[in-house]
Amino acid sequence: MSIPIKLYRIGNFFQKRGWTKIGKMFSLLNRFLFATWLPSSASIGKNFTLGYGGLGIVIHSQTRIGNNCLVAQNVTIGRNFGDTKVPIIGDDVYIGAGSVVFGEIIIGNNVIIGSNSVINKSIPDNCTVVGNPMRIIQENRVEKYYELDTIK
Repeated sequence: MSIPIKLYRIGNFFQKRGWTKIGKMFSLLNRFLFATWLPSSASIGKNFTLGYGGLGIVIHSQTRIGNNCLVAQNVTIGRNFGDTKVPIIGDDVYIGAGSVVFGEIIIGNNVIIGSNSVINKSIPDNCTVVGNPMRIIQENRVEKYYELDTIK
């Protein structure tokens, strides 16, 4: 587990217990030490990974991210203008470098988002998406992103 994620987990511990100022302090520590905005109020599942130590990552404070997700460097996850909700990201999701995920959308389980993609629409489970505007290039994928290197 990387240091930014450890700081998030400590801040989230305090945040859940109502000590929001201490939680925010850990978020700010992440911001200044690692150039990442990983707020303690976000809900992030187990086995979460940040690319390159979270460099340039911005995650909205109300975001929910599932288990076994990897967010590469320079990714933004947040709210669209006029929206009141932020993305909900499922389990086993890979978000490629430089991507932007925003709006009142749901990213399904086992999704791969290619680098530099702009995602403003919900994505069903087991898909691979790329581009701006986003387009689905693969559906009904069975293997997880972390299994792809081992498949022959």
